[in-house]
Amino acid sequence: MGRDELARHLDQLLDCGRFKDYCPNGLQVQGRDRIRRVVSGVTASLTLLESAIAAGADAVLVHHGYFWRNESPRIVGRMHARLRALLAHDINLFAYHLPLDAHASLGNNARLGAVLGLGIDGNAGEPGMLPWSEPAQALSVTELTTRIELALKRTPTVVGNTARRLRRIGWCTGGGQGFIDVAIDAGCDAFLSGEISEPTAHIAAEAGIAYFACGHHATERYGVQALGEYLATELGIEHRFIDIPNPA
Repeated sequence: MGRDELARHLDQLLDCGRFKDYCPNGLQVQGRDRIRRVVSGVTASLTLLESAIAAGADAVLVHHGYFWRNESPRIVGRMHARLRALLAHDINLFAYHLPLDAHASLGNNARLGAVLGLGIDGNAGEPGMLPWSEPAQALSVTELTTRIELALKRTPTVVGNTARRLRRIGWCTGGGQGFIDVAIDAGCDAFLSGEISEPTAHIAAEAGIAYFACGHHATERYGVQALGEYLATELGIEHRFIDIPNPA
């Protein structure tokens, strides 16, 4: 498939124009014209790029790309090494941040819900950014913790009210802990995200909800995999997901 054709297709699929983001979405680094093999991963680290080169990739597809707001524009050090790897091997880099979080079926939030067995019954705020679920039977904190451990292979940090039954569970992957007040206003008994900040424990305790910090990387592995598999099944592009472990 042609590079520019793929870029247009992905931009339209993920409705990139809807988002005011912290970085450019879409084709971030131009490589060869034709794309037959894509390697996907969470973050465009040098380790992922080296793995993609070894796999013979024509393009790398990630959630966390480059050129973030307030990031230094100088191409030195770490950024020089990453761009040198891409340019030397003529590999394209596609990155989708908020558009990949929010997509109704391929997004990080949608896929995390599916992995955890949580259907989406509603959204708080922007569509797809903070879904919530009301399971047929309320869960205990212990039951949800076990479910997270089995699905994500990681034990979450849990704070707040750990004794209540969880009838409405909200989530926002990655660094979404700042949306805890939105979840509270939406009537959630529990809120899941990737990270925890100093105020999070106090807010959860004072609001009487349970907060689960499940890992930034761990909660954002699934959208980019789903997008890569879409490319394989719908467009006939060879796809391989490579997970670079990250404890964060």
